Amino acid sequence: MANTQSDSRKLWWLIILLLVITAGMAATNVYLLARGDQVAGTEEKAEPVESETPLFVEIAPFTVNLQTDGYGNRLLYTGVSLQVGNEETREFLLQHMPQLRSRLLTLFSGQEAEALISPPGKRQLADSVLAMLEEPMAVPQPELAVRDVLFTEFIVQ
Repeated sequence: MANTQSDSRKLWWLIILLLVITAGMAATNVYLLARGDQVAGTEEKAEPVESETPLFVEIAPFTVNLQTDGYGNRLLYTGVSLQVGNEETREFLLQHMPQLRSRLLTLFSGQEAEALISPPGKRQLADSVLAMLEEPMAVPQPELAVRDVLFTEFIVQ
């Protein structure tokens, strides 16, 4: 009978040991899963960087006579888009489109054909357009947020 009681105690100790090991493994899994959720939660909470939707003011293409060096008539056919920073600038430029086109025609017609053929000449022309836009078109005029001048069509003939 003493032997049966000893076997019974060993069995109970073995069951308790297995329960402790199982509980420890379950606690470790719960901890790792909770920690993984916290790491994933911080990644989800970080706001994604949203790029601004670019705003453009498209100017219909036009043709101008260029300055010549005795080569006869030289023409520039160009289309221009202005990248703007806000809706207020876009609306202002659209409202003043005839004045804007007139200024561009005057600026472009004063250019020499040979200078416009090279990429640096085109970049200089874009810089001249930006400088021209700094001159007020109306009083009062909001500060214009023109970011870039893009040539959508460009033919020198």
